[in-house]
Amino acid sequence: MQPQSAPQWREVEIALTGPGADNPYTEVDAWMIFTHDSGRVVRRPAFWDGGTTYRVRFASTQPDGVWQWSVHADRPDHSFTPASGTLIASPPVQDHPHRALSRGFVRAHPSGRSFTYADRSPAFFVFDIAWAMPFRARVSDVETYAADRQAKGFNAVLLMTVQPDMNARGPVGRNVDEGFEIGFHDLAEGGLSKINIEYFQYFDKIIDSLVNHGITPVLQPVFHGFGWKGLGVAGPVVPPADYARYCRYLVARFGARPAIYLPCGDGSGTEPQVAAGGREIQAWDAYGQPTGIHYRPHHRNDEHQAADWLDFQSCQTGHMGDHVPDRLATMWAQRPPKAIINGEPSYEHSGRRGVAEGWWQGHEAWSNLCAGALMGVAYGAASLWPWRLHPDEPGHGEYFLAEGAGWKEALDFEGSRYVGLVGKIVDDLPLTEASPCWDVSANTRGLLDPGVLYLGYAEHGGPWMFFDADGRVPSKYWLIDPRTGRVLKSGERPPNYVPIEFDSYEPSILICKETTPAWVSHAP
Repeated sequence: MQPQSAPQWREVEIALTGPGADNPYTEVDAWMIFTHDSGRVVRRPAFWDGGTTYRVRFASTQPDGVWQWSVHADRPDHSFTPASGTLIASPPVQDHPHRALSRGFVRAHPSGRSFTYADRSPAFFVFDIAWAMPFRARVSDVETYAADRQAKGFNAVLLMTVQPDMNARGPVGRNVDEGFEIGFHDLAEGGLSKINIEYFQYFDKIIDSLVNHGITPVLQPVFHGFGWKGLGVAGPVVPPADYARYCRYLVARFGARPAIYLPCGDGSGTEPQVAAGGREIQAWDAYGQPTGIHYRPHHRNDEHQAADWLDFQSCQTGHMGDHVPDRLATMWAQRPPKAIINGEPSYEHSGRRGVAEGWWQGHEAWSNLCAGALMGVAYGAASLWPWRLHPDEPGHGEYFLAEGAGWKEALDFEGSRYVGLVGKIVDDLPLTEASPCWDVSANTRGLLDPGVLYLGYAEHGGPWMFFDADGRVPSKYWLIDPRTGRVLKSGERPPNYVPIEFDSYEPSILICKETTPAWVSHAP
């Protein structure tokens, strides 16, 4: 048999025949050790996929050379066929829509405040929120969703990996009014032991669609806060060991593709399941992909700040349409430094028409970025996150729905365009070591990496003037309309106290850099 090819950063699957058991999900623990001829070692967990079929998914970290692999288990009487083999590494694909498949999986920057691809180029996330997609959407729906979000500039999506409410009831099925698919048959009793393999086999196809549109799944195991309909989430109830096992399963099944892990969803972070899950992800994720906590609105957002497994802190700021960038500023000040993001700003049109509507979302995103959210920005739409099937589907809380909209109609809400555009404008900007800055310009919001980058946001536009720019702010500038991406003006940065004249009092972005930003090269 010819050895299988393993393009760098591309998932390769190895199927195994293994032991039968009453419940292989809970009774069989196995993993594969991959040893490269350079000496590099990667360990990947195996997962059960029905019957006596087990699988290991692996992505080569090397562009050439040979990987030898062998199977290991925690019990000597658990054997697998084949037990060993060879993979031949090859260069990464260069034409895939997902950047991580050419640049390498995302990992934390040494500063702790941002992320980079494996090739050290900057990684900036633009989150969308489609929490209920995994258990409600058909693959054809995901294709429609992903194409829309990719075109707008989104590159990540927040997902509840299973329907989390123990007391939710409805038909089993996708695209069925009030229905949902079931990930664990015992979740309604607070358990995570009776896995539904068919559910996760279908989830594979959803993940494939997202990744093939350049979108990274943000995998939340089981919610700790409100959940889907607020009907008793299982996250704080399931035994921590069961929660950790499920986190390992997510790493095994999906972790050889681009992924972000979120072991806490809408909780306090103090739930025992959170630390158990975070430690398990760190133990089994050989690629060091981002792992973080997403908090309920009323919290300090600083739990496990010093934990080795924690890469980022994600707040949310309620759903009332208030701008609260000071939450990000508070998180920036926490030590040791971690990347931060407002992962759940107000949903557009949640509660009533007009809440967080249109440019509100753009202002929110740029304000949060300039407050230090170097991980990225986020957007959410009412009716979309609970994946309301159509404008008349019953059974959802009215507060989380937009009048006259199901998930598909919600794709067209105006605000999503502005948030997606943030990612396009800052594409490949050297943000990784920037800091919030108020002392070089009269304008109120900015980021500065001295001599490398200045990025400023003027909510009300008008002239720009620097007071202490020499040696700190790069010499070339581009003034951009953040609502359209259009370059309004460019040139050499004037001396201190000499304004960049601009007579429009509408929102504007100023980028100062020595070389032309990627966006400017192809801006409309």
